[in-house]
Amino acid sequence: MIATVLTDNAAPSAPFTLRLAEPGREIPLVCDSPHSGTRYPADFGHAIALEDLRAGEDTDVHVLWDALPTLGASLLAAEFPRSYIDPNRDVTDIDPGMLDGPWPGAVESSEKTRLGIGLVWRDAGHSGRQPIYDRRLSIAEVQARIANYHAPYQARLLALIDDAYRRFGAVWHLNLHSMPANSYEGLQIRSDKRLADFVLGDRDGVTCAADFTAMVAEALRKRGFNVALNDPFKGVALISRLGRPAQDRHSLQIEVHRGLYMDEVTRARSAGFEPLRRALGEVAAEIAAYVRTQIPE
Repeated sequence: MIATVLTDNAAPSAPFTLRLAEPGREIPLVCDSPHSGTRYPADFGHAIALEDLRAGEDTDVHVLWDALPTLGASLLAAEFPRSYIDPNRDVTDIDPGMLDGPWPGAVESSEKTRLGIGLVWRDAGHSGRQPIYDRRLSIAEVQARIANYHAPYQARLLALIDDAYRRFGAVWHLNLHSMPANSYEGLQIRSDKRLADFVLGDRDGVTCAADFTAMVAEALRKRGFNVALNDPFKGVALISRLGRPAQDRHSLQIEVHRGLYMDEVTRARSAGFEPLRRALGEVAAEIAAYVRTQIPE
């Protein structure tokens, strides 16, 4: 099965879908998939072929983890593609060289912008180095992308987390992603390591309690997966902003190797998709059980 790809021809569509926990089973576990969107806005104006642009998608990640709401968690998933505007970036993470004029706000370009994958992507493709545009972007269109997609997504995620924290006195957040086989190359990291099946990112122990990271790692390893910590993905804007374990706000990024469940060229689900989905349902159940034991009295 290939994920449905839509080009929106009218006004901006809803920026996300949200599945809430089944009534009566709610726990303070908030999960989001910021990069699995496949609705390509008509005003994108990209010059790169769509099949190459899609290499940036975390296609079907929200489907792999769809057991979460049945276990008491909420699951937020972006509808728009990250290459259009990336909800896992700060609004200041802008490449001024892409714009047709001076940006009116603050600019704090990060390493992601240098790599061409900042707030608004410059490059994409299976090599990660194909220019997306043959033009400069206007200030107005970037502002519209922020207002219509980026800001609503981040606001809803923050509201879910704050609501859970107010209700339970603690909150756990899973930031869900997938990673291409050439991740080291794409990040311009020289390594002779084989990319792990899963990479857990907690920004080197900063964004969540160590026992939470260890529990998730063990749940995955018990099912035969190899797991790396913070190599090569540590987590970016969302977990950096949301994870404050000293205040019982825990945020963990989970990356799954795309080779476990898809054909990276066609984006079609492979024979491994359903077994992986079932395994992640079991992992999600262990995570939910852990969260239930950690809720403050």
